[in-house]
This record gives sequence, structure tokens and C-alpha cells, in this order.
Amino acid sequence: MVLDSRSLVDHAGSVLEISNQQSVSQPSPVDSFTHRLDYDVAIAGGGIVGLTLACALKHSGLRVAVIEAKPIEAGFSWRRAYALTLMTGRILAGLGLWDKILPQIATFRQIRLADEDSPAVVTLQPQDLGTAELGYVGEHHVLLRSLYEALDNTPNLTWHCPATLVAVDYKSDHVTLHLEQESERRQFTTQLLVAADGARSPLRESAGIGTHGWQYWQSCVTAVIRPEKDHGNVAREHFWTSGPFATLPLPDNRCQIVLTAPHEEARALLETEESAFLVELERRYGGQLGRLELVGDRALFPVRLMQSDRYVQPRLALVGDAAHCCHPVGGQGLNLGIRDAAALAEVLTQAHATGKDLGTLPVLKRYERWRKLENLTILGFTDLLDRTFSNRWRPLVMARRLALRLMAGLWPLRFLALRLMTGLGGRSPQLAQHPGKPQLER
Repeated sequence: MVLDSRSLVDHAGSVLEISNQQSVSQPSPVDSFTHRLDYDVAIAGGGIVGLTLACALKHSGLRVAVIEAKPIEAGFSWRRAYALTLMTGRILAGLGLWDKILPQIATFRQIRLADEDSPAVVTLQPQDLGTAELGYVGEHHVLLRSLYEALDNTPNLTWHCPATLVAVDYKSDHVTLHLEQESERRQFTTQLLVAADGARSPLRESAGIGTHGWQYWQSCVTAVIRPEKDHGNVAREHFWTSGPFATLPLPDNRCQIVLTAPHEEARALLETEESAFLVELERRYGGQLGRLELVGDRALFPVRLMQSDRYVQPRLALVGDAAHCCHPVGGQGLNLGIRDAAALAEVLTQAHATGKDLGTLPVLKRYERWRKLENLTILGFTDLLDRTFSNRWRPLVMARRLALRLMAGLWPLRFLALRLMTGLGGRSPQLAQHPGKPQLER
């Protein structure tokens, strides 16, 4: 059933009414202790990553709660788009969402890499990888709405939205969660709490999980533009010494741009008059897209790299930005979170099928071993790209332009780069290997 914003809010109200009562789903037949718990998994965060996890657990037989502080309709107003890797597309297909999402997003079959005014331009194409396309670009509201609709009327899912998680008590065999919802204090218990609450995760901090990383000297300016010429469904990454400049194609001949620059320069680009901003963009494009029109408002966000010291501890697992953040070059951030969600869902489903306690370290460590090194690889790759190309040191400039020429001429280099960029080089979750076939309830 397709829901508009109003009906989604009405639906939220109905499930909140249910959440005041005893859980309506039957207890999980794992161990006797689960009979006195309200849920098997509670997900703190109703964004794209948190809802991907909920959707991946839809057929698992587990009782799932989603806790989100903002009203449902708030997520539909965020006008931002993401590069989606081939692996992300396969995961969404495995969740049964792809047929609905694909017509609403853009597919790109060419990636162009350039370094400032150098003639060495690399064009990556599907034949370099042996696939039909190289990636996709999806808007936030499209992905979020598709996930909400897929979870509508799911009997083993309870929404707590809007609700604020105010306290967490970790016990040896469960977690007690204290919520503030509709001006009332409520509490429930769960085997496992999943933090999908963003880069500044209160759950991660309150659990005493440290992080390593740094703030970059750069910020990103994002905007949606409509060029005079056809964007040709080409994804562009143009490196400048101030920072990378990405252009992602969108439907209706629109483009999402992500322009990275030192903080002061980025702030000036955000605050300058629209006409001056467009002139700067046209200069960077070299007239390739013709005159530009700004569609919507510009936004600015600082850039950071962060890796959590651990992704799990008893009764708690981190996913998405709560576990890691990377530089936006290459558009990997959301994709890593979606792969986290798919991996954790697979681990939990298998543990549930064999009667294991979901919140124990032996179970949760399987997820951490799977994802932590893979994420660290991407964090290192994006950091290397940014530092190598955002640099005026002459020997390094010559080296990187030589590398681009070698990549343009050598297929193995293009193949390896694309395997990393598309997410196909890591371990594939089961649901991505069998698109359209959800994990069966056991």
C-alpha cells in the first residue's frame, strides 16, 4: 500500500497506540528468558540505516522495535541525494524494494575522474567491471519512503515515534530502555539494542566506546542544480587542490553537487549570491554543462573521519555513522551503513535460528569481524584520495597525474578501483546474493 505523508503519520499514531500495550507478537522460542522481554531487537534511529536493518529483519521471526525522536514526516523534507553502489542496489533488491526505488532514481553508466586542468581524464565504464551499470543516485526522501512503506503493517515491528530514549540499563541478559513518549515515561526490555543514532551517537558515548579519527580542514557545500545541457547520466569526480568536486546525476536532468573546500572558502560559497555561486560552478565545469540553474537551497556540513574502537559490546551494536564516518569523496558513507545493516541482520537471523542469545559477545563479534576491517579499508581509501589530490606539492601532483594516465590505459587498475568503489570487493551478505528472496522465518 502506497502511503502519503499524512497517512504515514496516521499509521504512526496507530502503532504508538499498540506500543502502550503488551507486545502483540508471540514470544520468540529462543530461551526461557525471552518470554519476559518485550522485544528481541530495539533499533535506536529511524533513518535509512536503521530502517534497512528493520526491513532486513522483517521475515526473521524476531520482535523488533524502532525508536525515532523526530516525527515520521520530518525525514521526507530532507533534500539530499546519495551515490548508491552496486552492492547497495543488490541489498535493496534482496529486501524487495528495488523495483519500487529504481524508477525514481538515476542510474549512471559512466564515471569521469579529472584533476584540475590536467588533460589526463579517466573514464570508467561498465565493461571495465563486467556489469550493466556502475551505480545509482537516490534522493533521501525516495529511499526513506520506500523503507517506511515496506515496513507498513509488519506484525513483528513496533514503532516508538516520536520518542526520546532518555536512559538505558544494561543487564546480564537484557537491556531496559526508558523512553519519553507523548509526555509520558515508558520502559521496555530487549535482548539487543542497536545504535543507529548518527555520528554523534549518544548511545555510543554513554556506553564508553571511544573513537579515533579527526576533523578535516574542509567542509562540503551541497546543492541541486539543473544544467542547460543533458547531464548524460554521468557521475563526475573532479579533483581540485581545494578539495574534490562531485556531480551526481538525478532524474529530470538535475544534479546533486558536493563541493569540498577549506572551511572559509566553503562558507563563502554558501553565503555568496546565487549568481556568483553559479558562475563559480560554471567555471569548474568549463562550460561542459552550459548555463546552470540552482534548484533549492545550498547546505554546508563539516567533514570528519571516525572509526569506533569497537562496534559491539554485550547487549549493544553500532551501525552506520554511529560506528564510522568517512570523507564524502567517492560517495561511500551511506553505503557502508547499509552494508552494516545487512550484515548485522544476517548474523542475528542465523543466531536466532540456532537458539542463541542475540546480545552476547560471541554472536555480536561475528558482525564486528565482518564489517570493521572492510569499513576501515574504505575510510583509508577515501582519506588517501582526499590528501593526495587536495595537495599542491609538485612531486605529488606529478605522481597522481601519472597514476590517472596509467589507470586510463590499464584495465586491471580500472577494474580494481571499481571493485572497491562499487562495494563488490568485500563480503556479500546473503540477501544481496539472492535478490528478491527475503530471509525466511525459521
